[in-house]
Formats: sequence, structure tokens, C-alpha cells
Amino acid sequence: MATVDDAGGFGAGTALPPLPEDWERCLAVAAHPDDIEYGTASAVARWTAQGKRVTYLLATRGEAGIDGLHPDRAGPLREDEERAGAREVGVETVEFLDHRDGAVEYGPALRRDIVRTIRRHRPEVVVSGAYTVRMVAGVVNQADHRVVGLAALDAARDAGNRWIFPELADEGLEPWGGVRFVCFAGAERPTHGVEVSGEPLERGIASLAAHAEYTKGLGAAGFEPRAFLTWTARQAGPALGVEAAVLFDVHWLAFEGPPPWEQ
Repeated sequence: MATVDDAGGFGAGTALPPLPEDWERCLAVAAHPDDIEYGTASAVARWTAQGKRVTYLLATRGEAGIDGLHPDRAGPLREDEERAGAREVGVETVEFLDHRDGAVEYGPALRRDIVRTIRRHRPEVVVSGAYTVRMVAGVVNQADHRVVGLAALDAARDAGNRWIFPELADEGLEPWGGVRFVCFAGAERPTHGVEVSGEPLERGIASLAAHAEYTKGLGAAGFEPRAFLTWTARQAGPALGVEAAVLFDVHWLAFEGPPPWEQ
């Protein structure tokens, strides 16, 4: 059996189980336009093809992401690219929170914004990016990614407590405690995987390719979406025993089935 270490250091040396897919609604939370497209979008393509509903929530509009373009121009451009990329993988609803790109702050304001979205869309699964300092293969994570990932995890639980952000009830948003688990892409120690061989990977590549102006703005640091995503998916695939995969660190908010002391 292949292990995650066999997949090029993509996590601990144990074979990974597939991510459960017995759910209908997912909210993907990210800091910037293009974050979801670095792998997760391929999993999203698989899920939307199954008839699941996936919604995107971006904390910023990515206005600080292109060095040669003023934020006033970069923000709308990157918003358009994010919506185009989402359409490639079957996502119709893309929302933005307007936190400041590069300076997103962890705290009640960010958590409240995410809780508001969770209560409106009532997802069973939340997907975000790793909130640790180190990501897959030891790569140092970016500040906004860390803040938004941790806020997404906390908000997934906050959403079910009517006494946290009770002012949301005045907006007609009742508590939603139905988030079963939160999945983090790019984690140094993944626990589960999603097979994306074939069509899901192709659609994921098209989703990242929609960010053409952003990628061009990276200059020498830019890359070709097909080569990059194919390589990363095939590096991860052996951890799941498949050709291509996206790996996640999954945090369960409740026991699946009877708790261990009742079994």
C-alpha cells in the first residue's frame, strides 16, 4: 500500500482514507482569489459533478497580489478571474468579505463574517487552507492564509452557538450546528484524500488557468497551471492509491456515529 511519504513528503507515513462524500453542501473559505485553485478546485469539480453544492467565500479581493498593478485595478480584475475560475468547476456562488489583502486580522470581526456566511448557506463541510506556519513539504505559509484558515475552523463551531454573535439573529440568521468537519488543503500532515484523476483534474487546471493576469503578474515566479497541478496531484495520488489526488487535514467537529464509549 502506498503511503503519504511515498508521495514525496506530502504527510505522515501512513496510507490515507478517502474523504467522506455523504454530504450535499460545502463552503470553501480562502484568503485570496486563486487560493482555492491550487488543488482544491479539482476536488470541487468532482463534488459538483456529483450534484453537490459548493459555495466560495473569499476574505479579500486579492488587491495586493500583483506588484505591477495598483490595488484599485487589481482587486476588480482578480475578482473577475475568481468568478471565472469558479465557473470552470461548477461553482455559481462566489462571495467576498472585503478584508484588507495582506493584512487580514484574526479576531471576532473575521469570525463573525464567516459565521454569517455559514448560517446563510448551511454547509455540512467547510474547506479552507492550512493555518499552520509550515505547509506541505515544509513550505512557509502566508500570513493571511494562516489567519483565515484558523478563523474558518473556529467559525464552523461558532455558527452553531446562538450566544456567540447573537446580533446575527437580528439578521434572521438562526444558528447552524450542521458542519460535520473542516478540511484543510496544503497541510503538512494530511489525514484524508480525494481522487481527482481524469476530468476533475482537467477542470481544476482550467480553473487555475482562469487566473491568467494574476499568473502573468508573478513574472519569473509564475508557472504553467497544467504542469504545476498535474505534478502536485500525481505526487499526492499514491497516498490514496490512485493516479491523482488532493489531500486534506480533516478536523471533525463531532463524532461520526455513536461515541467510542457507547460502542
